[in-house]
Amino acid sequence: MRQLILSYIAAGLIAGTVSPYARAEKPATRPNVLLIVADDAALGDFGFTGAVTRTPNIDHLAQEGITFTRFHASPVCSITRGMLLTGNNPVEIGLGAFDYTKYPPAEGKPGYEAYLTRTTATIAELLRDSGYRTYTVGKWHLGGTRHGGEPPTEWGFDRSYSIYTGGANHWNDGVFHVDMGDPEVVAQVKAGKIPTEPYYEDGKRVTRPTGIFSDDLFTAKLLEYLETDRKSGKPFFAYVAYTTPHAPLQAPDFLIEKYEQHFYELGFEGLKHARFEAQKKLGIIPQDAKYPDASKNHLLRTWASLSDEDRRRMARVMATYAAMLESQDYSVGLILNYLRETGQLDDTLIVYLSDNGPEGTDVQGELSNPAATQWAQKNFSQAFEDIGNGDSYVFIGTDFANAVTGGLSWWKWFIGEGGIRTPLIIVPPSNATFARKTQKTAEYAHVKDVPTTILDYAGVGPAPQGYKGRKIVAPSGVSMRSFIEGKSERPRTEDQWVAFELFGNSFVVAGNYKAMRVRTGMYGDGQWHLYDIRNDPAETTQLEGAQPERLKRMIAIYDSYAKEKGIVPVAENWSPWHGFIEEQTP
Repeated sequence: MRQLILSYIAAGLIAGTVSPYARAEKPATRPNVLLIVADDAALGDFGFTGAVTRTPNIDHLAQEGITFTRFHASPVCSITRGMLLTGNNPVEIGLGAFDYTKYPPAEGKPGYEAYLTRTTATIAELLRDSGYRTYTVGKWHLGGTRHGGEPPTEWGFDRSYSIYTGGANHWNDGVFHVDMGDPEVVAQVKAGKIPTEPYYEDGKRVTRPTGIFSDDLFTAKLLEYLETDRKSGKPFFAYVAYTTPHAPLQAPDFLIEKYEQHFYELGFEGLKHARFEAQKKLGIIPQDAKYPDASKNHLLRTWASLSDEDRRRMARVMATYAAMLESQDYSVGLILNYLRETGQLDDTLIVYLSDNGPEGTDVQGELSNPAATQWAQKNFSQAFEDIGNGDSYVFIGTDFANAVTGGLSWWKWFIGEGGIRTPLIIVPPSNATFARKTQKTAEYAHVKDVPTTILDYAGVGPAPQGYKGRKIVAPSGVSMRSFIEGKSERPRTEDQWVAFELFGNSFVVAGNYKAMRVRTGMYGDGQWHLYDIRNDPAETTQLEGAQPERLKRMIAIYDSYAKEKGIVPVAENWSPWHGFIEEQTP
């Protein structure tokens, strides 16, 4: 059935079991680049990291490539995507905030525009300048809406089929987020309709077909672009930004049914423990990693505290999440098969990652927006049998978000490891030196390093300061190529630290250590703490008492970074969900 759907959308490009593609006459002189991004997937969500979720194609990439088990993205989607395409720090490129959540005192200040600004250049621009054909499908979330900024076509992409916002219904053109500042949206809401999410192809609004799952839609479009341009003789850069498994959680029924009983039997605690042990066995985390105690987090419920009806419901919700990842894996397989059948796979650099950890907010509970809750309850079915279809609007919530990380602390929105430690797989082209093939490495890497690495393999340098009349901020990402080729012991030395801030929460990583401060408005204590995140990925043991000088040095690094970048301090009592609050209990 899915083959038929894809065939229909791709105008017959995918049909039957016999390949319709002719093989490339000769390999590309420079590698193609395939960059695939999952949306809100946890490190522990895949077969190669110990999950029961069926992800054979992504697992194959892990087997053929190098897997980074200590890789950091940002805690939210838009910010990661900006760093991923530029190699810059967020506040350097307008992403000190993002469209859905802004800190009021920072609005209007440089670096807090909440869309990608012209202080940077994307790797799509640089690759196109050097002769690449460039494509993107899926989620953009860097501008092009009423909030400002520009669409993919203005950032170096020859072809694009995208939503410009942070999410959408996976079966139709319904929105994920109701923007009551948009007059078109307001009119639709007043008329009693679910607002529509605009889809754009090459910058022009198009009608999204109903009843086609998002993975299928975006994959078919990419294959159409690749096949149309295949005889151009140019290498390609394809940025595939899937919207799975981002909420609302929806998936084909036949995939959901595979997983329901599994999650019902395990529950929150069982799933978390199973993944923690599996990750130790597979070398994703150290053998002696300490299991975290979640009892102190008042946001988390126990499985036993739920009624059987609620347990059944949550199991189906979680099964839908797993089904979305299996669906995405199927789409990844279609792309890989296409490249294999056309003789391009060996000449392609492949990168797979997730933009942040699992979504822990919900349409109900403490981490929710009351207006969003009311809207969801009014406009979508709450029936068990509808979970997963286009009339449903559900999230996995805090409890399963905590579980799917396998014990890493917190989840999306938070700078604990569960929010920012995500999978990263890199498979170099076959003609490149690859000393670390099949390895899992706990050496630290950051999302800013991915675009720098891509440019290195493509033989393309960074943008000059006066690029296209713009004053460009030099990227701070480092190339991982030397490490991948076995010429260096680590991608980043301890001196090549990474500092980060979002929502007033801050961290610095230098070598194996992470200094972190979380405000009281986001359930922290407002104090700096020190962790060895290589050996203690769950951040169970604070080390500042034993290593005060190290913490002092790392705080000094952050303070210097914050001053240089003009980071706006955030009030302790501010919450991205509830605004300024009187008190927040850790």
